[in-house]
Amino acid sequence: MIREVADVIRRQLRAVGAHQALAPVADVARDARWGRVEETVGEDPFLVGQVVSAYVAGLQGDDLRDGIAATLKHFCGYAGSEGGRNFAPLHAGPRELADVFLLPFEMAVKTAGARSVMNAYLEIDGVPCAASRWLLTELLRERWGFDGVVVADYFAVRMLHQLHRVTETPAESAAAALRAGLDVELPMSECYQPGLGEALERGLVDAATLDTAVRRVLRLKFALGVFERPYADAGAIELDTAAERALARRVAEQSIVLLANDGVLPLDPGISAVASRRRAGSPHQTRRVAVIGPNAHDALALFGNYSYQNHVASHFPDAPLAPAPTVLDALRERLGDRVVHAPGCAILAAKGQVSDDRSGIAAATALARDAGVAIVVVGDKAGHFRTGTVGEGSDAASLDLPGVQPELVDAVLATGTPTVVVLVCGRPFDLSRIAGRAAAIVLAWFPGQDGAAAIADVLTGAANPSGKTTLTFARGAGAMPRSYDAKPLAQGVPPQPAYEPVFPFGHGLTYTRFEYADLAIAPAAIAPDGAVEIACTVRNAGARAGTEVVQLYLRDPVASVTRPLRQLRGFARVALAPGAAARVAFRVHADLCSFTGADLARIVEPGRIEVEVGASSGDVRLAGAFDVEGEPRRCGEDRVLAPEVSVAALPSGQSSGRRG
Repeated sequence: MIREVADVIRRQLRAVGAHQALAPVADVARDARWGRVEETVGEDPFLVGQVVSAYVAGLQGDDLRDGIAATLKHFCGYAGSEGGRNFAPLHAGPRELADVFLLPFEMAVKTAGARSVMNAYLEIDGVPCAASRWLLTELLRERWGFDGVVVADYFAVRMLHQLHRVTETPAESAAAALRAGLDVELPMSECYQPGLGEALERGLVDAATLDTAVRRVLRLKFALGVFERPYADAGAIELDTAAERALARRVAEQSIVLLANDGVLPLDPGISAVASRRRAGSPHQTRRVAVIGPNAHDALALFGNYSYQNHVASHFPDAPLAPAPTVLDALRERLGDRVVHAPGCAILAAKGQVSDDRSGIAAATALARDAGVAIVVVGDKAGHFRTGTVGEGSDAASLDLPGVQPELVDAVLATGTPTVVVLVCGRPFDLSRIAGRAAAIVLAWFPGQDGAAAIADVLTGAANPSGKTTLTFARGAGAMPRSYDAKPLAQGVPPQPAYEPVFPFGHGLTYTRFEYADLAIAPAAIAPDGAVEIACTVRNAGARAGTEVVQLYLRDPVASVTRPLRQLRGFARVALAPGAAARVAFRVHADLCSFTGADLARIVEPGRIEVEVGASSGDVRLAGAFDVEGEPRRCGEDRVLAPEVSVAALPSGQSSGRRG
């Protein structure tokens, strides 16, 4: 699916004459307060690496002459900044840097052949990434074998003297960046064009270094076929086709996560049999659906910070926009005049200013009180540099729903009407006040152009949700930074109750039920350069078709350096009809048990490796172990970075053994 999406983007960009994309984002999100968390894949480096590698492969295509140069960003550690603040320093040692923040970039360079990399704004241990020769040359090129182009994040070169203060002049900044291995200054040449001549005269940089950067850029342009086909064919441009809209719908549907559900979802044709059983009331009360919340009837709420809608069109009232129905539109299409609506409150009073207007809460609450079901659509409004509640430069000090939205949700919940909270958002909020009180919680993130239709399909049961959380839903900003693969003492001593997640990494419910059985691990012991196969059977034990995401975690209980409590090392989407089963197998090379050792070399150590297979990091269904036997082995740059995964359907009735 990811490669399919990137392939569409490739064809669209090529059609309009573009040759390079400033994507994908390979940052590993460790702090939900960071505004750009909405652009990331999630908090797990292996997952991020798998996703961005597939995205790179789709963008660049099988032949780069018809492809788009993918740009990995932001190299490196941008999402781990101090306090989740944009541009702030990264406080990470070389081991965490290698095993967490660098891993997705390494995977995308080595396995997908990414042709471009963009530096991160921040500094690592006092050295800005834009001026780090160790990062941009010694590691990226000399160790990993990257042979593409390094480009600057916008204005990053001038920041060397304006913000980081490691240089004094544009010429010195240009020289420092070029010497580090940064080939192209973006978005314009503020330091390179006026400053490199002076830098050459002063001996700050030599001509050979400049020639090398020029050679890299020309090599990429030749590979892209820019000189053979410099112009686009305007008559051949076709965007927003029926097939592309259908893909957008499928992507949105698969990304929606059902966080909680006491049985109110899916809504049945009578609107809610569950609601009818729970509440005594007149027929019109059980028939009505109150759709409430500031994101219920706002098309722009469906899109993230860097979408065309929010990044470009929102600043130009006459800009053309592809149609994007709202959640209210989509529910009215399915449920007709049974739907009643009140926004309740706004998220923003003006750009960058969170609304404190409570005047609409009473009317919204009255609608909810007289309805059979209330659907409250809340969350974020994306925007740049404090023009929204999430997005670049829109960092947060709190993980509460912005503005007076918590009061709106509380007021609706207090009515006693079964309430479904739908989150259209860019960050994982603290849902501890809502979980356990809401009848259901649906997480839609920013689902895009056909996202509202996908939300409505999930709510009404036309679609069975299958998404999983890629970020931990923590109990407030005080738990930040927070990730499921924390170290043993991360929760403090004595353990802080607030460190326990509201919803764990990998969590997501469906409208059916899956059983796990027959875990097999063979062989029982492997050499430090060997491989093990881990397999289990997954069965749909429910009454409707559904998709499970089977997750494989490994634990290294004793090692020469402290290790995470668990690490994702494989996953597979398994679609099953009612009663059907499949055998899911992961071939795991010992390299996937490796880590950066005490001497900062990557090693595989002998010892026991514990295996967990389940529906989330907090829902382990099967457990076992295997041993690594032999002498410690240093891994080369050609180490295995991902498992081989297979899913095979089983004949009807085949499965026995231990279940979970």
